[in-house]
Amino acid sequence: MTPPNNTHSTPGGTFSRAFTANFLGEAPDWYKLTIAAFLLINPIILYTTSPFVTGWVLIAEFIFTLAMALKCYPLQPGGLLAIEAVLLGMTSSDAVFHEVKENIQVILLLMFMVAGIYFMKSLLLYVFTKLLIKVRSKTTLSLLFCGVSAILSAFLDALTVTAVLIAVAVGFYAVYHKTASNRQAHPEHDHSKDDDVVEYHRSDLDQFRAFLRSLIMHGAVGTALGGVCTLVGEPQNLLIAEKAGWDFLEFFVNMLPVTMPAFVAGLATCFLLEKTKICGYGAKLPDAVREVLSNFASEQERKRTKRDVVELWVQAVVAVILVLSLAFHVAEVGIIGLMIIVLLTSFNGIIQEARIGHAFEEALPFTALLVVFFAIVAVIHQQHLFEPVTHFVLSLEPEQQPGMLFLANGVLSMISDNVFVATVYINEVKTALDAGDITREHFDKLAIAINTGTNLPSVATPNGQAAFLFLLTSALAPLIRLSYGRMVIMALPYTVVLTIVALFFVVNAL
Repeated sequence: MTPPNNTHSTPGGTFSRAFTANFLGEAPDWYKLTIAAFLLINPIILYTTSPFVTGWVLIAEFIFTLAMALKCYPLQPGGLLAIEAVLLGMTSSDAVFHEVKENIQVILLLMFMVAGIYFMKSLLLYVFTKLLIKVRSKTTLSLLFCGVSAILSAFLDALTVTAVLIAVAVGFYAVYHKTASNRQAHPEHDHSKDDDVVEYHRSDLDQFRAFLRSLIMHGAVGTALGGVCTLVGEPQNLLIAEKAGWDFLEFFVNMLPVTMPAFVAGLATCFLLEKTKICGYGAKLPDAVREVLSNFASEQERKRTKRDVVELWVQAVVAVILVLSLAFHVAEVGIIGLMIIVLLTSFNGIIQEARIGHAFEEALPFTALLVVFFAIVAVIHQQHLFEPVTHFVLSLEPEQQPGMLFLANGVLSMISDNVFVATVYINEVKTALDAGDITREHFDKLAIAINTGTNLPSVATPNGQAAFLFLLTSALAPLIRLSYGRMVIMALPYTVVLTIVALFFVVNAL
């Protein structure tokens, strides 16, 4: 008689293989080994060099986890690095909590505003489907995505607008993917897997992905172009305005000499990228996909009941309330988002906990990742990693400081968090003003340089902009094959143009 298979017959080998398989799940073995190596070498670097050197190594390692987001969601490997940093004494749990408190507006924004947008998806899909079908010129469509995203970001905020773009793109993708897989009759079709995609649809699906990638990147850059203009566009803008004592109009007018040329240059870059088709741009919407989306729109129109129409009306009214509430800053953005959730669910009959819970699935993993990011920021803060750059810039001649401050903020924002970088520099400049080391006029110039420096060059990398990081780690990124490296390449033309144009006007127009 054959004895039963005993999985514990070789406990050492069996358990070690099980542990290796469980560690970071389905991530490639080389990736698991790399993260394990990071965790092992960090204490050695700390005790053989200094916390300052180890801090920069930790930043590089964390950026690596972001770059490999499609191999493994950065929350787990990044979280392990953050935990190790606390255990090694490079920062403390209190310091991490302090960073979280300082950025509670961003956390509430992600938790509630992104979920609020989820309940507005029917209206967004309706409007953007019409736009996609009616506007046949890819260049015109790209300019619309970039320009409208910029305008919305100036009055809303970049993360909210990015959430809209993600919701719309996922909606488009899901509609065509179901057709490409011959699964129209299956409402629960999983559009994240290509197993059922019919062979002759694959080329159109790949082109559709390229089409969506370019549109989304144009829109994401648009959020930066608009977000830099007003005090509600980006979280750090509000902080800078508070330190400078500027209201909404003063902030807008003071930034205008730099932001308006940058906006025009951004739109011109969008136009040229579509015409030259470099860096992954220029892909057109395949006719087969346009037909599917057109048929989908017609079918939705035909099946739309009076309740569905009322639902769209409610969403439209709430959208107006949202814009007005944010424009007049009646409350913190996250609180407004919670109000939007209550209004949309109350008047559209969504009262089941399970249905409401789905709205939070997109934002909460990223919210957790952002808290881990704040732990890395706490290391930067506690180890004074940016201090040498700060001291160097403020030691220059006054006429050199705006340009160098712009570049310093830009470079540091590319590798760190633009909110943190802006906080560090505006506090340093405000201290210099209070001490009488600089004049009020010079302070205003430096504040403009800080704001534009943290907002525009930071489009270079996903970790430079919270909206870009949100896009990279969203459900959309793997669907359209938008990796960290591809985002960097697609953002490169914008980075070069916006940095040069903004720097020119910072130096010559202030």
